[in-house]
Amino acid sequence: MVNTLGPQYSPLPPKFYPWIFISCDFLSLVLQAAGGATAATAKGNRALSSDGGHVMLAGIVWQVFTLMIFGGLCGAYFRRVYINRDNLTSSATTVFNSTRFRLFVSAVAVAFTTIFVRCVFRIAELADGWKSPIMQNEVEFIVFDGVMCLIAVLVLTVFCQGQYFPQMQEQNSVDRRDIVRHSSSVSGSDLEAATEKQVVVPK
Repeated sequence: MVNTLGPQYSPLPPKFYPWIFISCDFLSLVLQAAGGATAATAKGNRALSSDGGHVMLAGIVWQVFTLMIFGGLCGAYFRRVYINRDNLTSSATTVFNSTRFRLFVSAVAVAFTTIFVRCVFRIAELADGWKSPIMQNEVEFIVFDGVMCLIAVLVLTVFCQGQYFPQMQEQNSVDRRDIVRHSSSVSGSDLEAATEKQVVVPK
């Protein structure tokens, strides 16, 4: 999306987004898994079970923090794009003004919001320990956990990028072709170099 509309408006170089935020999300999942495993194997040890809950809570807090940073960067980017909408390239302007693209961005925003709400709910759920009133409220759990995930999955399935933002697929295809072309050129160069080494010019 950043490459399509204009990387010059992004607070970060486009290649840094997956490296930074996938790494942060992976750390969050590791903390939550470690905390859950610790609590599950406590076997009546309340202190160990409580420690596991705290580790899980730390993982979720970290996830919410990184989501806030990511949301802030996205908001800053789209604000810059909107301010400079008259200076976009013709292809970027076509994408920016298309209804399909705006539906896709709206779907991503809805999915982001529902996942954020779900994570905040889980913080409140774990903040008072395993026997907190929020954790024992089944209706709240269904609404703020299951329903939030369901909405995120539905909107991203209905408004998938293949139909509503095909430029993403085209960019990935270009990247794959560049990789293949680069690999082929490297292989050809290596073959030529090896051939030259095998040619002995008699004196």
